[in-house]
Amino acid sequence: MEMESKTQQSKFRRICVFCGSSQGKKGSYQDAAIELGRELVSRNIDLVYGGGSIGLMGLVSQAVHNGGRHVIGVIPKTLMPRELTGETVGEVKAVADMHQRKAEMAKHSDGFIALPGGYGTLEELLEVITWAQLGIHDKPVGLLNVDGYYNSLLSFIDKAVEEGFISPNARQIIVCAPTAKELVKKLEEYVPCHERVASN
Repeated sequence: MEMESKTQQSKFRRICVFCGSSQGKKGSYQDAAIELGRELVSRNIDLVYGGGSIGLMGLVSQAVHNGGRHVIGVIPKTLMPRELTGETVGEVKAVADMHQRKAEMAKHSDGFIALPGGYGTLEELLEVITWAQLGIHDKPVGLLNVDGYYNSLLSFIDKAVEEGFISPNARQIIVCAPTAKELVKKLEEYVPCHERVASN
C-alpha cells in the first residue's frame, strides 16, 4: 500500500508518445523526454511509442520501463535494423508498414503527446489532430513545447485559423504546455471538440 500513496490514478491507461529518433542538440529536449516518462510512471500510465531505442524514443521508453510501467513499441519491419541500434525495452510489436504503425499506436492509446521531433513526429501529430477534427477519435492530443520548440508551428496554425483554413474550434484540439507535468494535467482536463460545441 505504501506505493499507492506516491502515485495518482489517471483516467488514461496508455498514452502514445510521438518523438524523434534523434536526441536534438539541446539537453533540455532529452531532459523533457525523461521527465515525460517519469510523469507517466507517477500517474500509472503505460507507454505506446514508435519502438526505437535511439534518440528521444529511447529515453522516454527507458524512463517508463525503469519506473516499472508497461511499454509497447510499434515498429515497421523495414525500420527495425535502423531504429533498434540498442536494447529495446518492453513489448515490441512488428507491423508491415508506417500506416499500420500509426493505426496500431492510435488503437492502443487513450491520448497522444508529441515531444520535439522532425518530419515523422510532425506527420504523426498532424494525423491524430486531423482524426480528432473529423470525429474519428475524441482522444486528447498534447504538444510538449520544450523551450518554445513548436512556437513556429503554432503560429502557422494560428495563421491558418485567421485565413479560414482551420476553424477556431478545431484549433482547440491541440493542448500545449512547456512541461510534462502541466501537459498531462491539461490532457486529463481536456473536453473533446464536439462536446464543447454541444455545451455552448
